[in-house]
Amino acid sequence: MKRALLTLLITMALVPLLSSCLAFHKGPMPGEPPKARFVDIEGVRVRYMDTENDEPAHAKASEPAKADDGGSVTEPAKTETTEKPVAVLVHGFASALDAWLMVVPALQKTHRVIALDLKGFGWTDRPEGDYSPEAQARIVLGLMKERGVQKAALVAHSWGSSVALAAALEAPEKFTKIALYDAWVYEDQLPPFFHWSRADGVGEMLFGLYYKQRADERMAMAFYDKKFITEKLVEDIDQALERPGTVAAALAAVRGQRYADVEARYRQVRKPVLLLWGREDLVTPLRYGERLSRDLPNARLVTYPRCGHFPMLEAMNASNRDLVAFLAREERE
Repeated sequence: MKRALLTLLITMALVPLLSSCLAFHKGPMPGEPPKARFVDIEGVRVRYMDTENDEPAHAKASEPAKADDGGSVTEPAKTETTEKPVAVLVHGFASALDAWLMVVPALQKTHRVIALDLKGFGWTDRPEGDYSPEAQARIVLGLMKERGVQKAALVAHSWGSSVALAAALEAPEKFTKIALYDAWVYEDQLPPFFHWSRADGVGEMLFGLYYKQRADERMAMAFYDKKFITEKLVEDIDQALERPGTVAAALAAVRGQRYADVEARYRQVRKPVLLLWGREDLVTPLRYGERLSRDLPNARLVTYPRCGHFPMLEAMNASNRDLVAFLAREERE
């Protein structure tokens, strides 16, 4: 009893210290990839890739306006785009656009592919503010506007699926089809750790103490085939966790996961949806894929045996084939 009381008192004493340690961050970070491209969306410096436009649109937009011979001011020319259909890729929690590196080569044969690091993840800013799926959806929509994209197919993984559904609910006219890998979109999926973290002080304490711990063990849950958990993967994750503002942004994203308020609206998403699911996924078990296939009026569920939370890696060939075929049908329908 005395030991429990002592632990409680120490924990309470640590709360103010840990809260002050969870600082947000804006601007470049140490080790930033030299060829990474960024654009300002709603005051957030967002990293992105675009397979059809090597030059960032914001680079031209940042050039000073020039006066013509008549003295009037002309704006810099917009980056021209091809007529390929567009696919926008949205990564999951604690991830980045690099999660799609095995998907992009297959998809870009038929599509212009745009991917981004969501706010708080990868090399994108970690400012203080709203990290809910709805707020992240505005980042996705803002990037589409900046890149001159009127319509796109939307592809998302895990927690990014909640961002994709929020975007589809916010602007259904912007999207043709939706593909979701192992979606994380229901209140029932949230672990107790996430629920406890909603409380002021408690969340700061839990994330300050535990968020950076046991990355290798957490990744072990995500893969059926443990060969994918390489030493380099664990090192990359550890390095990503050390970027400034990462823990504060992760906590803010967890607190933004209020699915009980929105999951009833999923039935309003009328676009064709392909659900791609690892049959042995321990992070988002298959029963949630089955539930989502019932909640979405126009959804089809495909499962991959001997596969965990990352079908784009463990079932790369099969899932790429299914994704490409699903998106290609939009041109014939």
